[in-house]
Amino acid sequence: MNSLKQMFGGNTRQFGMIFALIALILFFQWQTGGNTLTPTNVINLFNGNAYILILAIGMVLVIIAGHIDLSVGSVAAFSGVVVAIVIRDWGIPWYLGIVVGLLLGALIGAWQGFWVAYVGIPAFIVTLAGMLLFRGANQYVGESNTIPVPQAFQYIGAGYLPEVGPVTGYNNLTVLLGLLAVAFFVYQEFRSRRKAAQLGSQLPPLWVSVTKLVLLSAAILYVTSLFATGRPGTSFPIPGLILAVLVIIFAFVSNKTVLGRHVYAVGGNRHAAELSGVQSKRVNFMVMMNMSILASLAGMIFVGRSTASGPFDGVGWELDAIAAVFIGGAAVTGGVGTVIGSVIGGLVMAVLNNGLQLMGIGADMTQIIKGLVLLIAVAFDVYNKSQGKPSITGLLTRNFGSRSKPDPTPYGSSQTEQPVGTKEKISHDV
Repeated sequence: MNSLKQMFGGNTRQFGMIFALIALILFFQWQTGGNTLTPTNVINLFNGNAYILILAIGMVLVIIAGHIDLSVGSVAAFSGVVVAIVIRDWGIPWYLGIVVGLLLGALIGAWQGFWVAYVGIPAFIVTLAGMLLFRGANQYVGESNTIPVPQAFQYIGAGYLPEVGPVTGYNNLTVLLGLLAVAFFVYQEFRSRRKAAQLGSQLPPLWVSVTKLVLLSAAILYVTSLFATGRPGTSFPIPGLILAVLVIIFAFVSNKTVLGRHVYAVGGNRHAAELSGVQSKRVNFMVMMNMSILASLAGMIFVGRSTASGPFDGVGWELDAIAAVFIGGAAVTGGVGTVIGSVIGGLVMAVLNNGLQLMGIGADMTQIIKGLVLLIAVAFDVYNKSQGKPSITGLLTRNFGSRSKPDPTPYGSSQTEQPVGTKEKISHDV
């Protein structure tokens, strides 16, 4: 039993959200007669939800900092229509259109960040105004029309890794990505064991690490096979590749950089952070601007997938992104959350939505079920915290890349850090 706990990082409950995701997938696989885990459905699921997961990456940083952004759907729609018009009317290449969209997102983010960080207006109010402002701007600039984009631009939203190399029956680049992912996790596991040995920590039996790696590698290779064996012309989607790159970048930024530590510090206790030398205004400005840049990217990916920009793009996206973040373990009060947890929360909502559609459940009941899932997930987490028990989603977020210093406790244990001298703990641990 001790080795089993070590296999799961010291506490099997810390993977509660991953277990919930797996349980959902297996349930819908059973209820839909095996249609959930088919290459076509898995590819469509990632293509259809990549833009929401990208929004969740930016939203989690906003929420960790203690804010909320209600404008992301409208910003995404506005950027999408502007890029579509610029490409169509100015005749610029599609890749310059993407640059224009990202710059527009940065400008919008700087506008909203200025009001939040330097004027002191709550982000809820600023972004509520932004939601109305940019929704109207989308319809004004696009004249409430559908504006198509060229086929080259559609690649970022509906493209796939190309076929290269010999004919193997699989998409070779997708297989290569899967093998690289396996190699990365194997390297990380044995690197952790080596560091633990150098610190003199107690190591779990080698078979524990090997078993964990075998299970993880099997899961990765199975998913890789689904992407690599889809219908002709499909493989791992480009939106999924963009999402993976963003997850790696922002997980590193939030866990390993000064800016990331400052975001958690400001969200945990702004006044204590300022006394420690953190420039809270700059942090708030940066997280708001980053959110709008990612919203613009999400809008362009959606336009690429749908082949055109429309007047109703982005409606309700902010709610899906916020739901993903809270299901992924973020706290309403700020200071808690991770990029990985938010992506997993978004996948839970995506699988739930997809499975209900495959089962033929109507849109009305789908919304009801999704609302109840969000409420129950957060209520259960809050109850655990109020009882002094470990938060399942909090343990999940702690497991994936905490910023604590090396701990000479036994390898794989999950000890909670001691307070750092402020009224509230400046950390994303729960």
